[in-house]
Amino acid sequence: MSCTTLLVGKNASYDGSTMIARNDDSGANGFTPKKFIVISSKEQKRKYKTVISHLEIDLPDHPMSYTAMPNAVKGKGIWAASGINEENIAMTATETITSNPRVLGADPLVEYDQENNIPGGIGEEDIVYIVLPYIHSAREGVERLGQLLEKYGTYEMNGIAFQDQNEIWWLETIGGHHWIAKKVPDDHYVAMPNQFGIDNFDLEDALTSKKNHMCSLDMKEFIEKYHLDLSLSSKFNARDTFGSHDDSDHIYNTPRAYDIERYFNPHTFNHQPFDDDIPWSQVPEKKITVEDVKYVLSLHFQGTDFDPYKTYGDLSKKGMYRPIGINRNDFLSVIQLRNDVPKSFQAIEWIAYASNVFNALVPFYGSISETPDYLSNTTDTVSTDNFYWSSRLIAAMADASYKKSSIHIERYQKNVMAKGHHLINIYDELLQKENDLNKQLQLKHQANQEIADMLKEETNKTISLVLNESSLSMKNKFERSDA
Repeated sequence: MSCTTLLVGKNASYDGSTMIARNDDSGANGFTPKKFIVISSKEQKRKYKTVISHLEIDLPDHPMSYTAMPNAVKGKGIWAASGINEENIAMTATETITSNPRVLGADPLVEYDQENNIPGGIGEEDIVYIVLPYIHSAREGVERLGQLLEKYGTYEMNGIAFQDQNEIWWLETIGGHHWIAKKVPDDHYVAMPNQFGIDNFDLEDALTSKKNHMCSLDMKEFIEKYHLDLSLSSKFNARDTFGSHDDSDHIYNTPRAYDIERYFNPHTFNHQPFDDDIPWSQVPEKKITVEDVKYVLSLHFQGTDFDPYKTYGDLSKKGMYRPIGINRNDFLSVIQLRNDVPKSFQAIEWIAYASNVFNALVPFYGSISETPDYLSNTTDTVSTDNFYWSSRLIAAMADASYKKSSIHIERYQKNVMAKGHHLINIYDELLQKENDLNKQLQLKHQANQEIADMLKEETNKTISLVLNESSLSMKNKFERSDA
């Protein structure tokens, strides 16, 4: 999947929470309807078979329940994508990344051999489902996925984020069976745009104390055997070693990191969209809010010559680079694990569907046993009875009437987020006063339903407004009314 990921350490966020966020995007010629559900421990299979690679995996007993964002239409597998388990451990998977021929020649991807019916490895379809229900910390998530990669291999290059209330870890696959992972510094944010991202990496730490780095046990020997290290000094750069710097990266990938980092570091960021050395992580110039996360994961190069919506001045570079906010965003998940409230209601999952330029981000409590129907009833049939298709309709109509509809989108996004914050604040106070966990669960379900009802009202109102603007902008319009 072509996606964009943003990770925010607890000392870089406005409220001391850790935040992991990812746009899940479809391929170039279609869309993938998604839904927000809970997969209960009773539903979790003990023998799992992948759809794409035909691999069978035995899963552990005693799984936890967890939220997920799977495909709404069956056929290609579960693609659970993003979620939070019962112990408030979260992950998002995956960010498709790049590699180079030297790495792929040293450790080839494990692809399904259809002719001989030999299974392939694991992939984006599977990773959340076979990892999230069984982990109790972000670090443990890295360890479990690392073991699975070493045992089964993978048929694609991927980046995966793991999160608990104190730490965020980012894992990147290397070839078929190898991997590295790095802890996000608490005062940093990370921008990941479909490209191998980790730059500075401490191999010694990864192979000894594992304080801030982890990797495959044979990583040092693997690098030496295949002459992968390109550094001219003792400082090891993982991106130079395992990643790519293709012409396509400079159009499709690095410009997105550029757009994010120029926003968070406007006075100190000195890079161009095609630079190969844009930092993997940085300290922002101010603390990062949920609104900031939504904004940067909706960016389309506003204020530059590359903005596809630009209508004045030099238009020769318009649409030159792949934007973050694109027509084929399927969903955005922002998982916020707060440190200023009790564990029973510290997890908030912010969700938006369809193109981020035009959608609204809305919060829901985690550690739940059900999700509102408005978020979970997506099918392949277009309907305004659910948030996914309503968001897709708003995006298509607002894009067609961009100038006139922009004000409605701006108000829609602010209203939903403000009312979402307000309802969370109200229910946080109610939850603080309730010690019974079953009653807390009921309150969280009540809050989520009230938020969904608010969201549906605001969304339907916006559909009407942008439909009117698009209708008035039709090519067959005529100014004169009846005589």
